[in-house]
Amino acid sequence: MPVFQLSRRGVLLGAIGLVWSGAALAGEITVSAASSLTNALKEVAQRFEQQHPGSKVLLNFGASGALLQQMAKGAPVDVLASADQETMDQAAQQGLILTSGRRNFVRNTLVVVVPAGSTRSMRGLQDLTQPAVQKVAIGNPASVPVGRYSQRALEAAKLWPAVQAKAIHTQNVRQSLDYVARGEVEAGFVYHTDALVQKGKVHVAFTVPLAGIIHYPIAPAANSSHIVEARQFVNYVLSPAGQAILAQHGFLKP
Repeated sequence: MPVFQLSRRGVLLGAIGLVWSGAALAGEITVSAASSLTNALKEVAQRFEQQHPGSKVLLNFGASGALLQQMAKGAPVDVLASADQETMDQAAQQGLILTSGRRNFVRNTLVVVVPAGSTRSMRGLQDLTQPAVQKVAIGNPASVPVGRYSQRALEAAKLWPAVQAKAIHTQNVRQSLDYVARGEVEAGFVYHTDALVQKGKVHVAFTVPLAGIIHYPIAPAANSSHIVEARQFVNYVLSPAGQAILAQHGFLKP
């Protein structure tokens, strides 16, 4: 009899432990976001957790296209924030996001940066064809939004073939930024907000003219196990408090 009671007690404690474990995870959400949002969303997540006791935000950064592939393969994601509309459109077409919760939350601009100590004069895309410019960091257009923006701008200026021959394709915009900061390339295409992150090591040579606006969309994932918290996070990003943090990191209002 004592053995039976001890066994029941052990099972009961185990069950309680599982309940506590589930409760601890109840407010945990995973946010997959474009690499250019790294610094800003880390601060946003910290403030969100302070405003929502018991909530925990796990951040997963990468190229928007790579994040989409992860979701398509079943990676547990509660919120997706991409650097372009194309990626979010594909996510919607594949039924990976709740389209009713999709919102544009910031804008950005495309710039060309050079190492801080560079003495080369660059004022426009044409200058990237100079013989002295041998390597240009460009995100892979197949999966990196900044690469697609860059390619389209160069195509519009009829310079894509010339610059493509010098292109060092990167996996995300932060890798392009790092290459420039370390002086491994003569120039690189990044967002204005990325240039601010390494403002002591890179210099903005010029802003790249684009036919459209770079809008960043955000949306809850369709298969989120924590949809309430996911919606709360999206709402916080769109709130005055969230927007103020994003603005401090150089992002523009949507």
